[in-house]
Amino acid sequence: MGDIEIVYRKYGGALHWHHPGTLLGEDEHGSWVAVPSGTVARKGEGPKVTWPHDSLMLFPRSSWWTATFNSPPHRIEVYVDVTTVPEWRDGQVTMLDLDLDVVRMRDGRLFLDDEDEFAEHQLTLGYPSEIIRQAEDTAHWLLQAVAHHHGPFGGAHTRWQAAEFPTHPDTPPPHPPRQAP
Repeated sequence: MGDIEIVYRKYGGALHWHHPGTLLGEDEHGSWVAVPSGTVARKGEGPKVTWPHDSLMLFPRSSWWTATFNSPPHRIEVYVDVTTVPEWRDGQVTMLDLDLDVVRMRDGRLFLDDEDEFAEHQLTLGYPSEIIRQAEDTAHWLLQAVAHHHGPFGGAHTRWQAAEFPTHPDTPPPHPPRQAP
């Protein structure tokens, strides 16, 4: 469907992680974006980083999170950032990263990451109480959804992965992704 720029910012607008991706299409879970191995990313104005593994990203239409599904052999299977609702404009998807991350390792371990950063940024970046509450509620919901493989965390990414990255040994046979009407 087309190349896009993925831009995470911190509360207050500071540039965070940003990199290109390819919009593949949409389904009931949101917009799916391919980020192939070799993609060059940057954290703010920091040094460029080249990602060694293929991944798919999911940007839901009205939820306070974004998800990354990493292809093997990456040790992290699913990485979900708690964010503001992703916004699309002019070939770019952008959101505010609210620190909290739900991580499911390939071996099944699940944890909530960066609670210390979230607590610190409540003070240093001045998160409003409604942002704090929404981020905490979203993180608790995500822990359950990812743990129990509910919704998009139950394998919804596999059909997109099979179509975009068919060479991975644990990718199921391809099923064409449903395109948005």
